[in-house]
Amino acid sequence: MLAYLPRPPTDTSRYGTFPQKPDLPAVPGALVEDSGQPATATTAKRGTGMPNYPSAPRHSSFVPGEPSLPPSRGSLTTQHHRGRPSWCPPPAPQEAGARLYPLHALSVANIPNSSRGRTSARSSTIPTPEGLQGRRCKLLEEDSPMVQAGKRQRQRYVTKVGKCQVNLGNIQDKKRFLSDIFTTIVDLKYRWFLFVFMMCYIITWVVFGFIYFLDAWVRGDIGHQGDPEWQACIENVDGFVSALLLSVESQRTIGYGTRMVTANCAEGVILLIAQSIVGSMIDAMMVGCMFVKISRPKKRAQTLIFSKNCVISCRDEKLCLMFRVGDLRESHMVDAKIRAKLIKSRQTAEGEFIPLEQSELNLGYDTGEDRLFLVEPQIICHVINRHSPFWDMSAESLRRDQFEIIIILEGIVEATGKCRCLAAGMTCQARTSYTEDEILWGYRFEPCMSLEKGAFQVDYSRFEMTFEVQTPAASAKELHELKELEQQEHSTLSLYWDHLLQPC
Repeated sequence: MLAYLPRPPTDTSRYGTFPQKPDLPAVPGALVEDSGQPATATTAKRGTGMPNYPSAPRHSSFVPGEPSLPPSRGSLTTQHHRGRPSWCPPPAPQEAGARLYPLHALSVANIPNSSRGRTSARSSTIPTPEGLQGRRCKLLEEDSPMVQAGKRQRQRYVTKVGKCQVNLGNIQDKKRFLSDIFTTIVDLKYRWFLFVFMMCYIITWVVFGFIYFLDAWVRGDIGHQGDPEWQACIENVDGFVSALLLSVESQRTIGYGTRMVTANCAEGVILLIAQSIVGSMIDAMMVGCMFVKISRPKKRAQTLIFSKNCVISCRDEKLCLMFRVGDLRESHMVDAKIRAKLIKSRQTAEGEFIPLEQSELNLGYDTGEDRLFLVEPQIICHVINRHSPFWDMSAESLRRDQFEIIIILEGIVEATGKCRCLAAGMTCQARTSYTEDEILWGYRFEPCMSLEKGAFQVDYSRFEMTFEVQTPAASAKELHELKELEQQEHSTLSLYWDHLLQPC
């Protein structure tokens, strides 16, 4: 429950390693030489932007946030290391020409930040001895978010394979399970289900066998075995084992002909009728449970796959959260639907703590985009607008926040739902989840389809591949406000020029 509370901000998350492009001029305040000499540039020089991040206009006082690149988990690009400052030596040699850059060097130009400016200026003017430098590097590595996340075990609400990590306990009214005995038996695990299946038959055979033996012993049929003048009620029963065999033969309608119930006693006929009725009821119930349990489409969900990571990038000038789904079978899902839930704890304005609150993520419900024709892998997009819970989330706040996104894909199995009435088919549900550590900011999925020999070919080896794209590190709210500010200034400038060009 406490795992979904926001993490406190750390100063070590502002640093990272980035490969230097050869055509990029050296940045005096951000570039650190291999010799380990501290930087001596001022804070104003650190505001030089990188090519992957657009710069804001100089006349704007709006702070869109700190642009920074997340680590490329599951990507083909260079692995970035968070939590290592610019004056720490790299753990391993990177690519040719790779240097260390502070992440705040990627900030939008001419955007003031007093606290960060004081920190960077202080760190750039005070020389650091080699011994103190090594100790500070070690401390910052131990306090980095990735090391802290690795030390503690994160409890997921739903696993990657779709299993819900919720255990129900202290249920007082357990008679409700007996009222729905059919569903209770079907929901049992296979070992307990087979145990119940066998015990139902074994117990009825033993009980009716004991009744047959007791009837034959009371009437004296056991003591008069071999007497041709004795009219037996149950013939050829001389012990409990023979009575048990009679019970099995009667209930399973085997009928070997050596042991039988005669018409010399009424209780034997009534006992045979009762066993036949009980045996038919057990057959109907247990065979039905076995058929339903085997034919349940849970295994069909194993061939519905999801990408291991979510990505956040711009699509149609809007910041979007995207993930990929695919179906490995040639028999496709009928009427497939997808939806997403955000699991996050929060505290209300009145001080009430709501653990694991569920909120809906719009995947195109109003436009019908949540209904999928799942023939090839598709990229599902969630537009981060003012109605999205990620409206205020930036690349920096993504590192500090803790939440979980639950993805639910539902559809009707085509093998059971080909008739016109879709209700006759069996509904299959596949689930997965994404934590904040599995979201890549500034990445996009690589295409995995191609046209070959008159048909579309899907390459599932590229299903998980992503590549880096130009994405601002500010939140969608900040980008929207910045865009409105630019439009307002543009309209004001247009009115000014129209006024100047207007004749007297």
